[in-house]
Amino acid sequence: MRDSAARRVPIGAAIGVLTFGGIAVAADLPVKTRPQPAYNWSGFYIGTHMGYGGAELGANTNPQALQGVFFPSTSTGLIGGFQGGYNRQFDNNIVLGAEIDASFISPADTARLGTDPYHTTFDYFATARGRVGYAVGTWLPYATAGFAWGKTKINLLDADGNIFATEQKDHIGWTVGAGVEAAVGGNWTAKLEYNYIDLARQTYGLASFGLPAVDVEPKIHAVKLGLNYRFNDMPSWLPTTPIKGRSTLPEPTDWNIHYQTTFIGSGYPSFRSPYEGTNSLSGSRQFKETFTTTAFLGWRLWDGGEFYFNPEIAQGFGFNGTLGVAGFPNGEAQKAGGAYPKIRPQRYMFRQTFGLGGEQEDVADGPNQLAGKRDIDRITLTIGRFAIGDFFDGNAYAKDPRADFMNWAMWASAAYDFPADLPGYTRGGVIELNRRDWAVRAGLFQVPSQPNSDTLNFKSGGAVVEFEERHQIFDRPGKVRVGAFLNRGSTGSYRGALAIAATDPLLDINDVMASIRKPRDKYGFYLNGEQEIADEIGLFGRASWNDGQNEILSFTDIDRSISGGLSIKGGRWGRAADTIGIGGAINGLSAAHRDFLAAGGNGLLIGDGRLNYSNERIFETFYAYAIDKNLTFTADYQLIVNPAYNADRGPVSIFSGRLHGDF
Repeated sequence: MRDSAARRVPIGAAIGVLTFGGIAVAADLPVKTRPQPAYNWSGFYIGTHMGYGGAELGANTNPQALQGVFFPSTSTGLIGGFQGGYNRQFDNNIVLGAEIDASFISPADTARLGTDPYHTTFDYFATARGRVGYAVGTWLPYATAGFAWGKTKINLLDADGNIFATEQKDHIGWTVGAGVEAAVGGNWTAKLEYNYIDLARQTYGLASFGLPAVDVEPKIHAVKLGLNYRFNDMPSWLPTTPIKGRSTLPEPTDWNIHYQTTFIGSGYPSFRSPYEGTNSLSGSRQFKETFTTTAFLGWRLWDGGEFYFNPEIAQGFGFNGTLGVAGFPNGEAQKAGGAYPKIRPQRYMFRQTFGLGGEQEDVADGPNQLAGKRDIDRITLTIGRFAIGDFFDGNAYAKDPRADFMNWAMWASAAYDFPADLPGYTRGGVIELNRRDWAVRAGLFQVPSQPNSDTLNFKSGGAVVEFEERHQIFDRPGKVRVGAFLNRGSTGSYRGALAIAATDPLLDINDVMASIRKPRDKYGFYLNGEQEIADEIGLFGRASWNDGQNEILSFTDIDRSISGGLSIKGGRWGRAADTIGIGGAINGLSAAHRDFLAAGGNGLLIGDGRLNYSNERIFETFYAYAIDKNLTFTADYQLIVNPAYNADRGPVSIFSGRLHGDF
């Protein structure tokens, strides 16, 4: 949480906010006042953008449809990225500048892939441009032109639509465009910009795949909404004079911007692995990395009404493409990993709070939280796209893989197969009644169209209800949460697949499972507790269970789980912002689920081809070292015994380093 008194929006990447305001100067005494300086656009800036684009890719190409979310799928879909530059405003209000930016595309629209033998798409495109504009106070219309470059690729598809080969080419070219930028509060400016990008032709020779050559000549149209943070002072190493007449607008009160970025590198040495299957954790040593950067934008629409938008750029993979362990060791390893960054609008949600009167509490400024006051007794309604963990299964000590424990079985009730797409988000609604000592909340959500699908289904759904109790034990605060859940999605029955496969030894049990999927239920519960036991020391624990009769739909291959541990802040050794975490988890499967895996079945994350079953056991410890108020480096160690419940493989020791910035 941030200090609500500061209300200072920090430096960081964020995207489009168009909120305009001015400075009111009042005087009720007949005294001479100093005139406000004119707004000056000179100086360096950094920022981020999000938008929508489309492209013509040339002759003989089959452009891959990418997600537009609110707009039709195109060959770029939603785009987003970063920019930085420098402006110089002259006495005649002419502004000259230079800017460099990079844009990344959205993921593929799997519903529109089709059956073509190949698809053409982008990895990224970038520009280096000059800008010329005319300052009209806090407004700056401008034109821009310069160089452009990018990378295209062709994905070769087999008969089932799976990628079996990829060819890539670099392109260079030029760009031209125009836009308008406006100061919106503090050091922030917002811009709306159009770019036309023309990249040179490249020829893909596909004769080795039995296909004719393909010419790719991208011509891109992009509309971008961006946000820039302007630095007040010039860097000391530049031979320049201070900017004259520099003025800064008041900080905003009805909107905020926050930003996080997290890089995790994880590796393990070789471990015992007498055999491996399709979804096994490789026995050879391995190192993988993940990177996410997220903007948190909030708007206060009216009293009690708020809207939040969280675009996120993610890149990288978990081990084996996030496969091989049920309690996966990297909480940032999305199932939708990529070699190049991809942008998704992870959250867009509307929140309405209805105060019930009585005592109020302060609300600090923070991500997806606007500063102010609210009634302690209240009803809150949220609808939109979000993560289930935003509302349910919270815990002060083990909740955020960007800040505390990283293992999936530590930061969540692992047997709760919560509805989510591949990155871990869903759409739906949540209602909560909050009192001083307790709260009850419930929600309805979309579920994936089938196990591990990135497409959320409107035809079925999931529900959860949670009761939260708050208490004091010897004046030490604690909470207990109890939740029950029910999902209905298109899944197969473990016993059903085993029975059919037993009739014919030539049948593949995974093909059988796919053939018997239909709407089925999965239900269960979780218990979640936290308790402060001394100054800066807290205990936590979770237990969760699901019926284990049908396939896991969204999260991970766990039917029973218990976890717990200890969190210690560093004030005792003069490092108040540091944290030590020590914990462990034990995961298990139902009898039907383990028999399915033993027969060669594959789950969402695991499947060794055979199984010498034993509970998966996990130990995790970390030290989070606060570099400064914004940056934290964490050293993390995990020991996983019986990975994927297989006593024939492992144990494996996993070493991770995490750099997290929170602005």
